[in-house]
Amino acid sequence: MQFSLQSAAETEAFGAKLFHALPEKCVVFLSGDLGAGKTTLVRGFMRAAGHTGTVKSPTYNIVEEYQLQQRLFFHFDLYRLVDPEELEWIGIADYLQEQSICFFEWPEKGAGYIGSPDVILSISTTEKGRLLEIEKIPAGIEIGDC
Repeated sequence: MQFSLQSAAETEAFGAKLFHALPEKCVVFLSGDLGAGKTTLVRGFMRAAGHTGTVKSPTYNIVEEYQLQQRLFFHFDLYRLVDPEELEWIGIADYLQEQSICFFEWPEKGAGYIGSPDVILSISTTEKGRLLEIEKIPAGIEIGDC
């Protein structure tokens, strides 16, 4: 399934649709080049969850944690990982056992430590904006048109 997203606002709107569609425990892999819109999508998701503060890429922190409406959300950016074993040092197994939604940017850098995703989204830039491709999603989840 592919979606053409013409602007950052449409990318955020897609993220908001994800908030309403995904189960309370879910692992989402986000693939795409630098600047493709991965964090923009997470921002839209977090806004729909009720977050009013800044949603930034956790490139230097590796993880940002949000607790909203009695729910947990984790946003990981693995871009700066040198070795996936570093994830063990931050307690990745504990994060993944939580009743939470975990977003992973650059998931390939965590291979062997972050398990299998429930959802795989790939974002690429085009002349007209972004192309978002859903590569994997649990059966029965409908995102609808953007």
